[in-house]
Amino acid sequence: MAYIRVPEMNEIDQGIREQLEAVKQKTGEVGEIAKMLALRPDIYNATTAIFVTLMVRKTELDPHTKERIAILVSKENGCDMCVGEHERIARMLGMPQEQIDETLAGVDKMNIADKERVLLQFCIKSAGKENYKIVQGDIDKLRAAGYSDSQILEAVAIVGYFNYINTISNALGAGK
Repeated sequence: MAYIRVPEMNEIDQGIREQLEAVKQKTGEVGEIAKMLALRPDIYNATTAIFVTLMVRKTELDPHTKERIAILVSKENGCDMCVGEHERIARMLGMPQEQIDETLAGVDKMNIADKERVLLQFCIKSAGKENYKIVQGDIDKLRAAGYSDSQILEAVAIVGYFNYINTISNALGAGK
């Protein structure tokens, strides 16, 4: 049970309620975080816009890599609800359970190309409290692995989104 009041569907702004009903039809459920965000339509809409831009739309990073970032950052932040939600989404996107299990075990346990390993390690470093210690050499290593500046920006934006949503989930007790 969340630490703040989670509105019932009939209490949610009609436009947002319609969006949540569409999500429920597509995925089978509406998460508690989405309902909490619906307390403030402005915050809900801003959060949804970022999520759709980074995680739903086709972008420069492939969907499995994006879900791996979501799971790893959420795990790093101790957000069990988000880890579970993105395990579920990864399965919906066709990621084999073996790959999901490897992701949960950590970057060093993953059977992935060195290029992706470098990116995921960077994402974990970016998610941490000491991300101010990232230096030009870290970016150069990503470029040497074959990532463009645009892809690096996208990865860091995904990390930033998950730090944001993990904080909301953890601080407000989603799923507790």
